[in-house]
Amino acid sequence: MTTQAQQTTGPAAQQQGSHHFVLTLQKPHGGGFISATFANTFTPRPGDTRADLYEVLRKEITQAHPELADANVMFFSLEPNGL
Repeated sequence: MTTQAQQTTGPAAQQQGSHHFVLTLQKPHGGGFISATFANTFTPRPGDTRADLYEVLRKEITQAHPELADANVMFFSLEPNGL
């Protein structure tokens, strides 16, 4: 699953965010587990921290997928999107 979690600040950012994230959530479900990985680009607001972005992304993803609201975070990565 993927989610759109992008804030734009200019014409170039509208096509692709300044940062790339990957977030994997998992929780017990019916004797097994349900898990989902989300990846996309994101442009933070000036002054945002890594912790701020983690909270924003987790909130947006779990609002879009309420079944994962109390899931455990198995993986989180946030890095500049440039090479």
